[in-house]
Amino acid sequence: MSKNPGNKSAAPRKSGSPLLTGILVGMIIGVAMAAGLAWFIMKSPSPFVQKEQVVVKPPVTEVKQKASAAAPAAPVAAQSEIAASGVAGDKPRFEFYKVLTDKPDAGTPVKPADKAIEAKPVAQYLQAGSFANADDAENLKAKLALLGVEAAIQTVTIPDKGIRHRVRLGPYRSADEMNRARTTLKQNGVDSTPIPAQ
Repeated sequence: MSKNPGNKSAAPRKSGSPLLTGILVGMIIGVAMAAGLAWFIMKSPSPFVQKEQVVVKPPVTEVKQKASAAAPAAPVAAQSEIAASGVAGDKPRFEFYKVLTDKPDAGTPVKPADKAIEAKPVAQYLQAGSFANADDAENLKAKLALLGVEAAIQTVTIPDKGIRHRVRLGPYRSADEMNRARTTLKQNGVDSTPIPAQ
């Protein structure tokens, strides 16, 4: 009699599937590679971090006030003269008066040397933000980097306010260049303020 081929006993099956095993091994390798890459990035120095710290000096007016407080009292005649003129020392009482008197008259011709001084470009910066928290400044700097804008973080100590982290862009050599950058920032939801070079 011939044996029926359909009645063959099946070979014992291995537990698990090669497909599931491959997926599991792939996931383990992927997680290990991601962890290794994260470790490498965290340990390498970041080109976006500026580690210099700038200390802001108190304004000159505070230094003059401290010096005048330490100086002996002026004679009565000098004090009455100061009260009459409204000028204490060489600082005018009203600064706008000095601004108005420093402007040349319309009839006064401008010297060629003055034109050369006015035409000289002044380096300016844009300040995108000032934060008490360094992480907030880093986040804004990263957002700007994604927009293709290079920014720097300037850490300063301001009297009565503590440490501030300023996010600044620039320097810009022309007003047109600065205005183009400012427009790009505004279109992407970042407000900026022009800051003259110091």
